Amino acid sequence: MTTHPMLEPYEPSPGDPFDRVKAAHLLSRAGFGGSEEQIQKVLKLGPRGAVDWLMDFPNSSAEEQSSGDVPDLSSIQGLGSNFRELRRQLIGKSPEQRRELMQKIQMANREAFLATFAWWMKRMANGEHPLQEKLTLFWHGHFTTSFREERMAMLMWEQNELLRKMAAGNFGRLLHAVSRDPAMLDYLNNNQNRKGHPNENYAREVMELFALGIGNYTEDDVKEGARAFTGWMHDGQQFIFNRRQHDDGVKRFLGQIGNFDGDEVLDIILKQPACPKFISSELFAYFVYPDPEPGLVEATAHLLKESKYELRPLLKTMFTSGAFYSADSIGVQIKSPVQLVAGTVHLLGIEPPPPQMMFQVLTLMGQVPLMPPNVKGWPGGHTWVNASTMFMRYNAGVRLAQGKLSLGELPEEPQAAVDVLIERLIQRPIESDKRQVLVDGYKRRNDPEQAVRETVQLIVSMPEYQLC
Repeated sequence: MTTHPMLEPYEPSPGDPFDRVKAAHLLSRAGFGGSEEQIQKVLKLGPRGAVDWLMDFPNSSAEEQSSGDVPDLSSIQGLGSNFRELRRQLIGKSPEQRRELMQKIQMANREAFLATFAWWMKRMANGEHPLQEKLTLFWHGHFTTSFREERMAMLMWEQNELLRKMAAGNFGRLLHAVSRDPAMLDYLNNNQNRKGHPNENYAREVMELFALGIGNYTEDDVKEGARAFTGWMHDGQQFIFNRRQHDDGVKRFLGQIGNFDGDEVLDIILKQPACPKFISSELFAYFVYPDPEPGLVEATAHLLKESKYELRPLLKTMFTSGAFYSADSIGVQIKSPVQLVAGTVHLLGIEPPPPQMMFQVLTLMGQVPLMPPNVKGWPGGHTWVNASTMFMRYNAGVRLAQGKLSLGELPEEPQAAVDVLIERLIQRPIESDKRQVLVDGYKRRNDPEQAVRETVQLIVSMPEYQLC
């Protein structure tokens, strides 16, 4: 199969140079925005060298990369990580003591959740490997689990680390690993999936949302797949296979017959033609643009299949392609709330705000990391904006710009200073009349520091700032 023309590498030319706009576009899509220093580095490296640099991160968890750069989970230490330990702590206690202990556990997990949330937001804003974090966020929205239902903060943290470690690895291995993940087993009720009484939740979602998409399986496949996953459970942080609860009978699944277990069902799913098409389309829509043309879908699916589900070849092809640098891609994606907040923190060079403030702001805008709304994750796109969320998005930018800004030296002349701020924050040209409004406002302020701050607040509340 020949490569689709839009997947051919973008080649800079005098009429279509690799300029600041394209460098900023790459840093926004493959991360959370580009500082002036990063933009200059990307311009120097060129489109392919820059992608190599962004993809140069280890297939390892945050703790493996640096044991000191992890969230503070001390609040849940010693409270028990599995049901046996919890039962042991409840023995001999009165009903009132049991209620007090359960409240203590809930409060401790809430504290640990907020610590993990704040840690991840900081890492997304200013971490060493922005593409790894962007991919972790993508997979978190794809393989959805939420702290609303999974109240054990340690399990949410460990799932987050799993997604980070395997973010750009092999999709097949990631699918197998997520299917054994304790937080996922809880979230989709596979701990209640027992021989003779199968729970169909995971079997359904692994096909509908995780690997194949609607229309590529039947209700019978769901029922038979659920039987294969019986006995897949966890005890605390450990996956366990409960053989006594496993249905070892013959199943008919996606056209095949056999005594399948969960791993064999996953392997059958991975062999379906719909699987590479579904996954490559999801990645393309997230990083390049939505609703790619059928020919592009076929081409990306072929690339993923040929690489035996290794993700890096597909990612590199997408980020260096003509499609990625086309008018259909640059400056047309509505920033997710996380992208908006993490990117603003990064571009302004400010410290992330307190966790509770970030949590409140992101809740009102409709996206809190570690708390997706349901198993379908966040729809994204135009669902991010409506009358109420637009007000919150503008207000969030203004509140963040109240912090101590780190924008470097700016020209003294108002027009030049405004141009630099537009270049640093919106990172694309804007209409001349909107630029003039900013210039006029800048001129009205006698205090240069106040002029910069108010101009920044105006810029981050502009519709253009909502796009990347």
